[in-house]
Amino acid sequence: MKIYRLTASAEKGNPWAQFKLDQPIGPKETRQFKNIDEAKGAPLIQQLFYLPFVKSVSLSEKIISVERFDILEWEEVIEEVKEQLETYLNEGGVVLEAQRNDKIPVSVYAESTPNPAVMKFVANKPLVPQSVEFKNIDETKNSPLAKQLFHLPFVKEVFLDTNYVSITKYEVAEWETVVMEVREFIRSFIEEGNIVLTESPTPLDIEKKEQPEANLNPIEQQIVSILDEYIKPAVASDGGNIVFDSYDETEKSVHVVLQGACSGCPSSTFTLKNGIENMLKEMMPGKITSVVAVNG
Repeated sequence: MKIYRLTASAEKGNPWAQFKLDQPIGPKETRQFKNIDEAKGAPLIQQLFYLPFVKSVSLSEKIISVERFDILEWEEVIEEVKEQLETYLNEGGVVLEAQRNDKIPVSVYAESTPNPAVMKFVANKPLVPQSVEFKNIDETKNSPLAKQLFHLPFVKEVFLDTNYVSITKYEVAEWETVVMEVREFIRSFIEEGNIVLTESPTPLDIEKKEQPEANLNPIEQQIVSILDEYIKPAVASDGGNIVFDSYDETEKSVHVVLQGACSGCPSSTFTLKNGIENMLKEMMPGKITSVVAVNG
């Protein structure tokens, strides 16, 4: 995921302020917006117009220029605006929505996983800012792509990560007969500029799974750090994800949640015991005796 950094500047008395980025976000030719109606299809610009002092905005490849009304000076608000822009961009906020007629060249390839029921479909562009799992169609209100995939009769579960979609199928179909259909559907969906995820993931149990690090004790923080640095990249390459759930200090057992291709995988028990468990035991001697998947 990209990390955007901005530099803000404004001369005293000048109604215009410039917010320069360290990487491109906008068009090569500058676009002007005089009001929120003109910013339709530009969610970032619309957010700026919600600020009562913003008069007009221009957007170019690496610069956002904002004109203020005379009700205040830039020095009073420029740092706050800069922080809001950085937060919006770094949380995956959309700058310009793709036009239906402006197709973006997209390629998607299918990749098998250790779980025979799961296939991984990898795109050549970012899809979502963070991983999210959908167990059924009722959880897909924030993901038009996942909702459409559940309309396919053989789709059981959908898992979205940075640039790929992992799909778990029912036994009613074999991947050999449906993989091309799914790959082309995902490719066309993305290429036509459709929205993959409308906002941050909000499945019913996401808050329980993703516990803020500040609420964890030192041992739990160390476990999460090891999972993030050493385990997650490996399971992501197989189309899955692992999320820390809890740590039992008495039993010295770590409870995790398996997602995507890892969930229900025949080899997941072997991976937990001979991979993750052994690594945690080695890196945290005397503190870990077992690793258990709460959904395994």
